[in-house]
Amino acid sequence: MTIDTTFTGGYTMDTSQAPQTGPNPATEAATAQGRAAAAAEARRRTTALRRQIGAQLLFELVLPIGSYYGLRAAGTGQWLALVASGLMLVPWIVYGIVRQRRVNAMALFSLSLVVIATLLSMVTGSPRVLNLRDSWITAAIGCWVLGTLFTRRPFIMTSSRGIVIAKVGEAGLAEWEARWDTEPAFRHHLRVLTFVWGAVFLLDAVLRVVLVYTISVDAFPLTSTLLWLAMLGTLIGFHNWYVTRNGLKV
Repeated sequence: MTIDTTFTGGYTMDTSQAPQTGPNPATEAATAQGRAAAAAEARRRTTALRRQIGAQLLFELVLPIGSYYGLRAAGTGQWLALVASGLMLVPWIVYGIVRQRRVNAMALFSLSLVVIATLLSMVTGSPRVLNLRDSWITAAIGCWVLGTLFTRRPFIMTSSRGIVIAKVGEAGLAEWEARWDTEPAFRHHLRVLTFVWGAVFLLDAVLRVVLVYTISVDAFPLTSTLLWLAMLGTLIGFHNWYVTRNGLKV
């Protein structure tokens, strides 16, 4: 409302109001479609991630253990059964290289350890040497994880990228990574988690060596796998608790 005074002392009142605009159906529809597309993409990424984890468990745990005990039940010797179970990893490693279209350093390292352990066991004639290969792998992973503490991007920072993208997309990933440059507490928490992961991998390597020389060859594959699953479950539980407690979730 405006008041227009004149020289005669009178006034006129302008009661006209600005036109009000209501919600735009087209804009609301576009926004709803965008949200639905983003949700569908997040579900697709989550599904793909779960499938990848499932395939990894199948080729790295289920098939090697199942093939070993299956061959032993069929009367195959310990050495040959261990070699065959180790070779079950080769198709999975090759598939990863073909799918990613690049040679993964860790995959190549794991493959080389399988070959080296097999050759050493042929020289020594001891199947226990073959069982040591898993200790070498987890020890190397532990050392590498701890080594990333001295870099700009520690292990947890890089390994979490796929999960962050699956949850919030590329834009959310950029925002999450930007916290590294602006929040000292964020950097501290990621380094703590990296240290814990590296320490657990090294502990697993030590315990595997102890098991190799304290239990029977036939008991080792299942026992070491159950031990690792228990340690991994505890580690993931701690990781999720720490992430939630310190506001690291996306």
